[in-house]
Amino acid sequence: MSFQMWLAFIAASGVLLIIPGPTILLVMSYALSQGRRVAVAMALGVALGDLIAMTASLVGLGALVMASATLFGVLKWLGAAYLAFLGLRLLRHPPEMSGATEAAPRPASAVFVHAAAVTALNPKSITFFMAFVPQFINENAPLGPQFIPLIASFVSLAALNALAYALLAARLRGGIRRAATLRWMGRAGGAALIGMAGLAAAARR
Repeated sequence: MSFQMWLAFIAASGVLLIIPGPTILLVMSYALSQGRRVAVAMALGVALGDLIAMTASLVGLGALVMASATLFGVLKWLGAAYLAFLGLRLLRHPPEMSGATEAAPRPASAVFVHAAAVTALNPKSITFFMAFVPQFINENAPLGPQFIPLIASFVSLAALNALAYALLAARLRGGIRRAATLRWMGRAGGAALIGMAGLAAAARR
């Protein structure tokens, strides 16, 4: 993987991680109700969950590349379409907290397990990785040296992102709780997803 491609992956991952999804809403829920004390546990749980989901996705991608380069090319187009679909859905239906601020107090170990489970066991996570990662994979090059930096980079960014959300939500409880804040973030993320899908499609014409 070239350094330029890795930088593009880092930039795209950073944009995508900022978009509030089920995991981030869970992180914000705990932070709003229990404060900073569970921030590190949540970040580590999110990192473990993303590591499991992303590794499972890349194992599937590797098998697909070995089976058929044509099928992998089709997956790239389907992935771009899926990213566009997610973006449109975010524009139309931004995320909401839905009363998540009422989470009962839990020990840090329980918060860690909960965050890891929500992140890893969400079927949408594996589907998303199957759509997102192929945009940065060269199927004609060895996959292992490409997968390792992608996994390490995304998991690290995911942990830092979850920690930042937790600390921010704990500090700015009133502002984060406002529905308008999440709506704005969701719409910005939706526009970013659509833009990424368009760039991915244009790059293969």
